[in-house]
Amino acid sequence: MSQPLSHEVEFFTVGETYTNDQIRFSLNVENLGGIRPALDGQKNVRHAAILTAEKDSGKLFSDNPYKDRIEGDVLVYTAQGRVGDQALAGRNKRLLEQYHIPVPFLGFSNIGKQSYRFLGLLELLRHYQERQVDRACGLRLTWVFEFRIHATPSVVPIAFARQIMAGIIANSDSRPDKDAAQIEAGQPSAMSEDSETLVRQEALRAQMLQLTPSGFEHFLHSVMQQTGFKEVEVVGKSGDGGID
Repeated sequence: MSQPLSHEVEFFTVGETYTNDQIRFSLNVENLGGIRPALDGQKNVRHAAILTAEKDSGKLFSDNPYKDRIEGDVLVYTAQGRVGDQALAGRNKRLLEQYHIPVPFLGFSNIGKQSYRFLGLLELLRHYQERQVDRACGLRLTWVFEFRIHATPSVVPIAFARQIMAGIIANSDSRPDKDAAQIEAGQPSAMSEDSETLVRQEALRAQMLQLTPSGFEHFLHSVMQQTGFKEVEVVGKSGDGGID
């Protein structure tokens, strides 16, 4: 049965908010998951929705243990799999296809209550392994993808997303060497036995990565006071964009 037109859009506009149903039906992707590919008749990816979550989206750690973050115009995105070591397989492996084919990845950030803000088209820059804490509070190896967020064009017609993505990739100076992008898509390498210390360190690192530049300054202010320094002052913004 066809869905009401209100559930479908023909284009996405950067900064605008969309419902889960609008993303689902407009892109013909599944209802759940952070990586939602749409396949053609030959099982190739036509396009994919990549969903992350805002820090204050209200997501519980059990639902969203990933350490995603946006740094400037780069989305640092953890692959799918909430418990245990992650593998470059299934939907995670699909992301690697953009190294060789201009598959359009459309980025959305959950702002709460099934609402998503459109970030723009995403260009895969690199991927690597990183230690994180999973929802069971165990230390594990994850796969992390870094995407350049392209806010231009600000309006992305779904029917022309592939052509737009092809133009972005053709003019990119950030693309990795194709040979360097060829890696085994198997299980992550083995990791030594977990320890409580490493888990606590990783959990703290993840929290620190979520701090704003101002929040990080105040965090350091508190740390220095607790370690014995007496005259500690937060000087505030200096116009450098929080580069420190």
